[in-house]
Amino acid sequence: MAKTPSSGLYVIKIGGQVIDDPAACETFLHDFAALPGLKILVHGGGKLATRIGERLGIASKYVQGRRITDDAALELVTMVYGGLINKQLVARLQALGCPAIGLTGADMNAMRAVKRPVKELDYGWVGDLSAEGIRVEAFETLLESGQVPVLAPLTHDGQGHLLNTNADTIASSVAVALAAHYEVQLVFCFDQKGVLRDPHDPDSVIPRIRPDDVQHLLQEGALRDGILPKLENAFAACRAGVKQVIIGHARALSALAEQALPAPSAVGTIICL
Repeated sequence: MAKTPSSGLYVIKIGGQVIDDPAACETFLHDFAALPGLKILVHGGGKLATRIGERLGIASKYVQGRRITDDAALELVTMVYGGLINKQLVARLQALGCPAIGLTGADMNAMRAVKRPVKELDYGWVGDLSAEGIRVEAFETLLESGQVPVLAPLTHDGQGHLLNTNADTIASSVAVALAAHYEVQLVFCFDQKGVLRDPHDPDSVIPRIRPDDVQHLLQEGALRDGILPKLENAFAACRAGVKQVIIGHARALSALAEQALPAPSAVGTIICL
């Protein structure tokens, strides 16, 4: 049954940069725990898998910044992403009074993906996920019973195989799938204050971006460093029913806890239609 517009839901994605910084991660978790209402946390992997892999003699392989997930790498990221990082986050949230429950996509059949087809490159056990692969009933059951899902960047294919899956994609897919049932705000937390007009000026945050703004910003020379695909994904999420997408610093999460509709300058860059 569709929820009323007052049933708000935050889908928060935390990047690897914050995961790798213990102090920043602890501050983020305090702010996340204080965020009122329904919420879901999606986390990346950071550099811990690479460090542990080095200890175990498992070399990390990357092509154009993307991990190649062979059999050994899949075992590694399952242990680190679905085990160590996920359960550490859950334990720390529980200590803050937040009733967190850690999940991979295989748990409750929550997120079923498709193994990426081999084209120019074989990425191995990497999953491509869309909103159609999200089992909405599983999330509704958890949310309505007061639980806070904490999602590791791992899905499954329904054939017994786990799949390494981009955390941004998981956050977007979950937000879109739940947008028909909740008023969803999708928040990407990373180590910058938002989308920057000048990548060399950390304070040059663009407060709000709509589709009509993109061409002008490109002509200005903004939207560099791979931000354009993130914007395209954000606009796609908004068109699919997500209320708005926020791209901002992890420290800005406290502004969401304090104000239902904070000013853009308080949270980062707001992406909307």
